[in-house]
Amino acid sequence: MKKLITITLTLLLISVVCFEASAQSAETYGKTLNLGLGVGGYGGYYKYAGRSLPVFHINYEFDVAKDFTLAPFASLYTYSNEYYWGNNNNPDRYYTYRETVMPIGVKGTYYFDDILDANSKWDFYLAGSLGFALVRARWDEGYLGDRKYFNKGNGVFLDLHIGTEYHFNSRIGGFLDLSSGISTIGIAVHGR
Repeated sequence: MKKLITITLTLLLISVVCFEASAQSAETYGKTLNLGLGVGGYGGYYKYAGRSLPVFHINYEFDVAKDFTLAPFASLYTYSNEYYWGNNNNPDRYYTYRETVMPIGVKGTYYFDDILDANSKWDFYLAGSLGFALVRARWDEGYLGDRKYFNKGNGVFLDLHIGTEYHFNSRIGGFLDLSSGISTIGIAVHGR
């Protein structure tokens, strides 16, 4: 797993350096730090919790081509669930299962501002995310049952997005990102 993380981070760094140099656009969308709070989950993990989960999400966009950006990202969410278990040597009782999930990957975004002839205060986009979820799972002390009952392991995911950003000024904006995984609302900090 450490090799996979190292390879992924190395490829992201190389793509940032290579693509940042070749980006050309009348309006740039890159050099933007996006911080968001939302609900949902990647890889179906939130479905096992039986509810939508609060999520913290961060990404950094850089320009790749006209109206197109890439953004390495990381998210974090956690949940717990109970499982009733016992056997001949252990009395039946509820045991708590806790899982912390950290999805990491890259989000590719295409902006439709030129096509929609949008006001300069607004950005509209479609995007896709590709990544994998790192999972840390724990059971209560004394649980001797099936430890894979909830744990779905580390998983690769693909997510689709539609979103908008409103620019309060040239440096700060607010965004809404609706997706098939994690939907977020947050602040965009532009480094132009």
